[in-house]
Amino acid sequence: MSRALIIVDVQNDFCEGGSLAVAGGAAVAGAISEYVDAHHSEFDHIVATQDWHINPGDHFSETPDFIDSWPPHCVAGTRGAELHPDLDTEYIDAYFQKGQFAAAYSGFEGLQAPEDAVPTGERQPGALPGAGDADRYAAAEDAIGLDDWLQSNDVEDVVVVGIATDYCVKATSLDAVQAGYSVTVIRSLTAGIAEDLEEAVTEMELGGVDVA
Repeated sequence: MSRALIIVDVQNDFCEGGSLAVAGGAAVAGAISEYVDAHHSEFDHIVATQDWHINPGDHFSETPDFIDSWPPHCVAGTRGAELHPDLDTEYIDAYFQKGQFAAAYSGFEGLQAPEDAVPTGERQPGALPGAGDADRYAAAEDAIGLDDWLQSNDVEDVVVVGIATDYCVKATSLDAVQAGYSVTVIRSLTAGIAEDLEEAVTEMELGGVDVA
């Protein structure tokens, strides 16, 4: 049995100073790096997910309700989509990008980043995502999703950390359970949007997630 760590959406726009900042996001980025440095040998694989929006429709809004619509964030190719600099990427094996053309909260909706893409979102100065990016970031026939990638590497046990506890971490962990994995969320290595996260924690636990 292989074991994988899934690092969810530790991106600049979700940390302090970003367009959709979550309190404590930067601290979580650093804490995850410390955890990985100390425990990477306990995992066979480490992967990361990224919001990677090109044209996500009504997921973006100038008057967001912060439930189904949000201010523009993590636009592909911008600094906001880059992984936070305090997140050490040395041990990350693969990146899965989601939400290119629709809302996507779960990492299991993501596709592995193309080999010619810089996973931190860096581009040439002035380059912005456009229609031509569809061929690289949309659902190409040979693109592999997170579930397929984990299965191909014989993963049965996953640990989930990242941002935000009550949205993408929750969605990713619940989808992992539905996909048949044994799932643990390390709560201290997540940051949430809501002040009270007990409802999200309860929902995960009722869904079969071990919240440690």
